[in-house]
Amino acid sequence: MNILRTKERGNLIVISGPSGAGKDTIVEKLKEINSNIWVSISMTSRKIRSNDIPNETYYFVSKEEFEERIKNGVFLEYAEYNGNYYGTPKDKINDELNNGVDVILVIEIQGALKVKELIPEAIFIFIMPPSMNELRRRLVNRGTDSIDKIFNRFKIAYKEINEVTKYNYVVVNDDLDMAVNKVNSILVSERCRVDRIEDIYLNNMEEELHELLVEKDLDNDIRE
Repeated sequence: MNILRTKERGNLIVISGPSGAGKDTIVEKLKEINSNIWVSISMTSRKIRSNDIPNETYYFVSKEEFEERIKNGVFLEYAEYNGNYYGTPKDKINDELNNGVDVILVIEIQGALKVKELIPEAIFIFIMPPSMNELRRRLVNRGTDSIDKIFNRFKIAYKEINEVTKYNYVVVNDDLDMAVNKVNSILVSERCRVDRIEDIYLNNMEEELHELLVEKDLDNDIRE
């Protein structure tokens, strides 16, 4: 029997950062090295891009459908970002946590702060670009947005970076593999937190040790 019994429930992990910081890429790589995670799929009202896979990248719905789901209480959190809605459907999250799986939400910063109000014990990780020049280069090289939208994302990024102090951890994505390993290390270390301990089993360790020492002394006496 292990000496420690820890909570079986998984951790809720919230990952966010400016558009272009690479949070989605980090999570995709993370799934390759950590089998005990489940990534919640967000819902959005934005248009599908050429590199999107419906029901994998996002659940895509119209703005009207999204607003109807808001009225029906479908979302754990939702926010409007750059003219589009983004939200986290509640179904399945609790089931996965109860099964001991770490659930990852890759969400916008507005939504992350709402989750923090509801679930302050969740773990919040901020993905930071190595520089604003690099962030601008990534946004331009995507080739998915107009110049006006890129400029707007860049302005939003300046504001979002100021929210980093509201997170538990910050990871700078200057080297992808290193960033992935850092995020995975956070997940592993959070599993080792003392506040996850439910019971400590010492059995009768003190008595067993005492009997062992007594037997050793008797054995020595006999030999003498």
